[in-house]
Amino acid sequence: MLYHNTASHILTHYCSHSTRRLTHTLVQFKNANVHRFGVKEPALKNLTLNINSDQRLVIVGGVGAGRSTLAETIAGRHHVQPLSAAKWPVVNSPYPSEQIKLVSFKEDSGAFSYSGHYYQERFNFSDPDNDVTLAHYLGEKADPKALEKVTEKLDIKHLMPLSFVKLSNGQTRRARIARALLQEPAMLILDEPLMGLDVQHRAKLLETLGDLDTPVVLVLRPQDEFPTWATDVVALKDLEIEWQGKPEEYLAQRDKIKQKDEQEREQYRQQHALKQKEQSQSQPSVVELKNVNVIYSGNKILDNITWTVRQGERWALLGENGSGKTTLLSFLTGDHPQAYANELYLFGRRRGTGESIWEIKQKVGLVSPEIHLYFNQSLTGLEAAGTGFFDVVVPRSLSDDQIEISRQLFKDFGMESFMDRKLRDMSSGEQRMVLLIRSLVKMPELIIWDEPFQGLDDKMIRNINKWLEDHMRPNQSLIMVTHHEDEIPRSVVNRFKLGPGGVDAN
Repeated sequence: MLYHNTASHILTHYCSHSTRRLTHTLVQFKNANVHRFGVKEPALKNLTLNINSDQRLVIVGGVGAGRSTLAETIAGRHHVQPLSAAKWPVVNSPYPSEQIKLVSFKEDSGAFSYSGHYYQERFNFSDPDNDVTLAHYLGEKADPKALEKVTEKLDIKHLMPLSFVKLSNGQTRRARIARALLQEPAMLILDEPLMGLDVQHRAKLLETLGDLDTPVVLVLRPQDEFPTWATDVVALKDLEIEWQGKPEEYLAQRDKIKQKDEQEREQYRQQHALKQKEQSQSQPSVVELKNVNVIYSGNKILDNITWTVRQGERWALLGENGSGKTTLLSFLTGDHPQAYANELYLFGRRRGTGESIWEIKQKVGLVSPEIHLYFNQSLTGLEAAGTGFFDVVVPRSLSDDQIEISRQLFKDFGMESFMDRKLRDMSSGEQRMVLLIRSLVKMPELIIWDEPFQGLDDKMIRNINKWLEDHMRPNQSLIMVTHHEDEIPRSVVNRFKLGPGGVDAN
């Protein structure tokens, strides 16, 4: 066992090279074809890969390249042919998935399922008789010292009494990682662990993972930060390993492209920022918040926030994990019950003067990590996107016009082949593309994208941002939340920042 039953060994520094155990193989594949159960076509072809005990592997690749499938294969979740092509010396069991823990975005934990909850529940007071707290999710039988050490390292100790459904996207990610660590795995595989984390928590998580005595494999987007402790990179393309090498080789090539993109984006902003601001000043407001406050159990989530968004303006809403961004957005979508106790105007009308939540939602197109979790995986791409016409998460019959509008958006984003594919057969990035289309189908007055590019590679992000420049109407407004400055479309020239405790940090 690589973990011991004491808290001091849950999180320890690696041994020095002079005292480290002799190198040995952890997982090995040789000319393997990987199949999802019940599917004839291979999900990965001609897979040859060795993971040794002295390696810390990072897997990268574009959307649909096979990153998550490779992670699942390493974790023993797929069928390998021939059987002799795969070995898992790291585990002492014929069932690798029992001892290799995979934490992924699509995970639906046995300790908590979103299917028994509804989206607006996260903004209401909890029912203590039907509530799963973070403490319960992590396991009431966990070793107390180990639990304290892990929750401190991942900065979630203060969240233990909270309902799991009310955690932010980044907090939920850290909670899933904590739960996996407490199970003392023989190997830990994290599929896009940086997703939804702010700059500080990304750095802290990578540092924490580097301190583990447990073998770690990371699945990252090509543009994500790399841990300094990574020793090897595997890049996938079209369901095969395209390249293997060292991080410094990969990063040298990648950073040249990123630098060029940043220069072009800054030039565009300098040319268009003043013009956009001048044009919008005379436009009516779409959103107007005046001294908005939100309090839960005596804790201020939003503190005296005043903000105006006008027709045609494009804003980036910024702030650390837990600063209140999602709560603020819930005011704008009509989901938050405390909106009635505040001075809030949406589309020129004060909230609480007789308008229904559905009247508001008809004018808003939303995508968020949280709403992503509530979709039934048996829906097709068209069915999921089509729910955007009705602001629900269950499918309804679409008119010919609605089908044609949806089809054109799938075509615009290069996703036509996904219209009839079920969500469960898509990667998380492909699913996110479908939900981005969902947010646009009714051509809303206000587009709200809360961390929209999770799971997407840099090429797809550039294509989406180009679509915004070419197809957004001059009177459409956009509010976008992201923790990655380089993902903000160059046409988004306004910034509004929340600080810790939901204060105005502009």
